[in-house]
Amino acid sequence: MPTELWAVGLVLFGTLVGAFGPILLKRGSNSFGLSVRAQFRNYNLLAGIFLYGVASIIFIPALRGGELSVLYPLVSVNYVWVSLLSVRFLNEKMNKLKWLGISLIIVGVSLIGLASR
Repeated sequence: MPTELWAVGLVLFGTLVGAFGPILLKRGSNSFGLSVRAQFRNYNLLAGIFLYGVASIIFIPALRGGELSVLYPLVSVNYVWVSLLSVRFLNEKMNKLKWLGISLIIVGVSLIGLASR
């Protein structure tokens, strides 16, 4: 079964949605404590967990549109999104080695996509 373009797009969209999860978890970790009651008021933490779930739900229908061996490696694009979003929302810095890592992820995902044709 060839992998359809809509499935690839859905996986990439899911990775973008899911990438906001760790950003919010990082923000929520600032007020993390041992009190369960307090964690239910930690909206960043709850939103981060929620977005992880939404990303997984988005991924499920995409599996019908192609091969798992092509679609699942696309999930690694999540690392690219998280790196870029952490610069924007967490004021983290990127260096040359991090940019090289992002480039290698993009090249690797592209090669998997080309190999599936």
